[in-house]
Amino acid sequence: MSTATLVLQDGTVLEGQAFGAEADAVFELVFNTSMTGYQEILTDPSYRGQGVLFTVSHIGNVGINLEDDESPRAQVSAAIVCRLSHVVSNWRAAMPLSDWLAQAGVPGISGVDTRWLTRKLRDGGTQKAALSTKGTSASALLQMVNDWPGLDGRDMVREVTCPQSYSWQTDAGSQWVENTRAFNRPVSIAAYDFGIKENILRHLASSGAVVTVYPATTPAGDVLAKKPDGIFLSNGPGDPAGLPYLVETVKELLDSGVPLFGICLGHQLIGRALGADTCRLKFGHHGGNHPVQHLPTGRVLITAQNHNYCVIPEQLDPAMVEVTYRSLNDNSLEGMRLKNRPAFSVQFHPEAAPGPHDAHDIFGEFFALINKGDSHA
Repeated sequence: MSTATLVLQDGTVLEGQAFGAEADAVFELVFNTSMTGYQEILTDPSYRGQGVLFTVSHIGNVGINLEDDESPRAQVSAAIVCRLSHVVSNWRAAMPLSDWLAQAGVPGISGVDTRWLTRKLRDGGTQKAALSTKGTSASALLQMVNDWPGLDGRDMVREVTCPQSYSWQTDAGSQWVENTRAFNRPVSIAAYDFGIKENILRHLASSGAVVTVYPATTPAGDVLAKKPDGIFLSNGPGDPAGLPYLVETVKELLDSGVPLFGICLGHQLIGRALGADTCRLKFGHHGGNHPVQHLPTGRVLITAQNHNYCVIPEQLDPAMVEVTYRSLNDNSLEGMRLKNRPAFSVQFHPEAAPGPHDAHDIFGEFFALINKGDSHA
């Protein structure tokens, strides 16, 4: 087994066993605390430009199947694990994790002290890093890190959005999403693809609506001309401050009066469209066990999260915006709704891919908003 080398921007060098592709990669290193669901994580477009450090000690034992992808390909730049299982035992498995990453061109490193490395990122913050599984020296990797501009201020959405609009069709993974049949009339939902996860589309379609997905660059006027009953703003990678054209699009969509729902990056873009800034979190929220509180009721949800940036709630106008959710870990903004328009958003991931499922009902709130009137209120 060949050696892999991981170098952080502060000069830290770690060596371990290589798996996946024989390649060099430079990325932003983040840790994910989910106990299961590594396939969904690795295919989530929101991880574009990032390497994922898995805090769970054992990865790979269920292999890779053909149903749980969140996009058509691996999106992460690298995978960092404590122990990699070379034995696959799952009835749905089609191939081992290492083989799948090799096909995708993604390098990985195992046999490193992921607990120590997680604490380092938790205490010191997210770092840029580089990984080599083909023998590149530590000094050369550090130079790669120093030369890489990072993700702040960059438009990463253009790398992951769809090239043209399309109608979402039922796929193999749809069997795992309960049909809600929320509408008793024909309903259309327009979904902006900033890096949309497929399980979000499954949940939107489970209502019985016809879901059309649009590239991120689609002008608001083109979407509104189709007279959708609801508009969805998706998750996606990178810094919302690097997306001024999308902020302008969201402003137009909000002014239209069509029911609007945003998740993750979509939530952040709504915040910026309302005049608030976004800031970088110290090490982000990445995992399937984050508690948030619904402020109007006091109810606590355990949620899936994946974001490095946050809307600054103090800059939102309280006459226009109600803060609906807060993180119980750091009190950051996790949800909001507009008081004078049919629009709301959450920072976490109610589609729960991977879980938990506490927040599934939030899709129902969107469907209920559409059901009010004939929907262009």
